[in-house]
Amino acid sequence: MYDKYNRHINYLRVSITDRCNLRCKYCMPDEGINLLKHEDILSFEEIMAFVKLSVNKGIDKVRITGGEPLVRKGVVNLVNMLSRIKGIKDLSLTTNGILLEDYAKPIADAGLQRINISLDTIIPEKYSEITRGGDIKKVFKGITAAQNAGLKPIKINCVVNNSYNETDATDVQKFCKTMGLEIRFIQRMSLESGKFTIVEGGTGGNCSICNKLRLSSDGILRPCLFNDIAFSIRKLGSEKALEMAIEAKPEHGTYSLKNKFNIIGG
Repeated sequence: MYDKYNRHINYLRVSITDRCNLRCKYCMPDEGINLLKHEDILSFEEIMAFVKLSVNKGIDKVRITGGEPLVRKGVVNLVNMLSRIKGIKDLSLTTNGILLEDYAKPIADAGLQRINISLDTIIPEKYSEITRGGDIKKVFKGITAAQNAGLKPIKINCVVNNSYNETDATDVQKFCKTMGLEIRFIQRMSLESGKFTIVEGGTGGNCSICNKLRLSSDGILRPCLFNDIAFSIRKLGSEKALEMAIEAKPEHGTYSLKNKFNIIGG
């Protein structure tokens, strides 16, 4: 699939839950969030139907996101279902790593190929502060479990305030070098003001080559993170929503007053 700017759209990010077991300060507002009702969340069958259609249309890279995807009941079964779709060349998942020690081998055995893990500091006290109570030891155990399960490459997503030269970022970089992990630095973004930059160590944020579509856990398809354009696959039907999202994908991001990081998977 190609949009009107001749960008090859082949990457679909699928959020499978709006729930998370952490409350990271740059993701969750202080007052918390209003969680979606159970009936508003896409079923695995709905997710599968949309992904199959998308793959038939040209999507070959699928990433499972949240919230925190590993809190969704049955996530291993979903990974197995997706891994059986012919045409998916790259099946990955983004996680905060808290539950990864228990899930790494099952999701790898189910067909997951690689994984991204969020880690902004290696200092336990600071990690707990950023995540509002998270235990970094669980993340370290999760990383080891992912390595033992054969998930590779393992990429670390490190959010920075301004630069990868910040103390926490350089500490994480040294940790990654020691552990044989890849690192990506992501400057803190603002959806409301349109503040975003190109990811260091990745291609995110480069609008000229953006190849992504995002499906939220309530069935809303978004062609751009920094835009309020959105289409419901339940109201429009999957094929119509997909066609409209491709057609409406903007040349570059601007700002969004409706999107939230905890809903769209980062």
